[in-house]
Amino acid sequence: MPTARDPRLAGRVAFTYPNFVSYSLARFFVVLALEMQSVAVAWQVYEVTQRPIDLGYVGLAQFAPGFVLFLFAGHAADIFDRRKLLMACYAGFALCSGLLLYISRFSPHSVHAIYVVLVMLGIFRSFSFPVSRAILPQLVPEEHFPNAVAWNASTLQMSNIAGPAIGGLAYAWFHGPEGVYALSLAVSIASVLLTFRIHPFKTPSTRTGTGREPITPRTVFAGFRFIWMKKLILGSITLDMVAVLLGGAVALLPVYAKSILHTGPWGLGLLRSAPGVGAALMAIVVAYRPIRRRAGLTMLMAVASFGILTILFGISHSLIFSILALFLLGASDMVSVIIRATLVQIATPDEMRGRVNAVDFLFIGVSNELGEFESGLTAQWLGAVPAVILGGVGTLLVIALWAWIFPELRKADELTVAELMPKD
Repeated sequence: MPTARDPRLAGRVAFTYPNFVSYSLARFFVVLALEMQSVAVAWQVYEVTQRPIDLGYVGLAQFAPGFVLFLFAGHAADIFDRRKLLMACYAGFALCSGLLLYISRFSPHSVHAIYVVLVMLGIFRSFSFPVSRAILPQLVPEEHFPNAVAWNASTLQMSNIAGPAIGGLAYAWFHGPEGVYALSLAVSIASVLLTFRIHPFKTPSTRTGTGREPITPRTVFAGFRFIWMKKLILGSITLDMVAVLLGGAVALLPVYAKSILHTGPWGLGLLRSAPGVGAALMAIVVAYRPIRRRAGLTMLMAVASFGILTILFGISHSLIFSILALFLLGASDMVSVIIRATLVQIATPDEMRGRVNAVDFLFIGVSNELGEFESGLTAQWLGAVPAVILGGVGTLLVIALWAWIFPELRKADELTVAELMPKD
């Protein structure tokens, strides 16, 4: 039977550990369910109200709970059994799918009831993000953790690509959202059952109980203090946040598709899928050819590529060239995502991972949500093309500034505990 020592499995060594296999399948299925569900919810809400602003409320209802609960969610990931907490979150997603199915069956025009379920969904999301990130280092040995991060990112991208497509097809096949919600419910239940099979490795803090701190203002805000003191983590998180905040070309794809590239919905679909396909393929490449040295410099170069490709997309008037630019943009972004995720996880003690990942969740949300708003606002003032180009130029300026402010990030070398673990 192949083992982790088999050189033929070097590129997929993480999958030699049953815990990681169960975790990856569970995460793939739950994200698939959420993505399928998001398509059905958006279509159903717009079909009822015919108001674009209600689609904005759909996103707001799911994200707003994270701003309120992220500190408590991170602390919960550090004081409770992570496997049980993750199972509870996945069970909560299944509950939300069941409620949406019930609403669609018996009260299909009750948009306010849908918003209530979406708020519940946002609550479960705010807890699931930090605990799903914090449990990952307990599933594989340290030397194989970067490989696990790469494959985790790849499976996440695959579910992000497949979910909307399956959701749209299921909506059309079943002539309504009920079939989509039923399918999401079944897939979410499968995620719960797969998570039940996970048995995380015991860390020193879980064996001795040293990580079980009481809930106080000091412990709740410990994630912020830790990140502020550890400049390597602060630099990697804020670099990604500012880059995504400025380089939000994806938010303007409908404008580009219709007014600049002169294509239809099929072209918009290709443009939207290109970054995800590039990211998924790059994650597989990194899994087989891991980043062993100069991790910080590689991250800076990847984000710089993200900025350059944003500019190239901004000036393009060719659909094929634009798709290629977005494909490479997604690939370069995935390199920085994998390095950042590995840096944050390895450089954070196990008893702090929940709270640190909760802060990371807030930063990611800020960059995604405000990035779309910033892109739309700038495009409204200056036009779509100048907005995208200025975003790319701003990203390049940020790279230079961050390389100067955070020398720890620039000098980060190997992705190992010995190299990255904070020293007091």
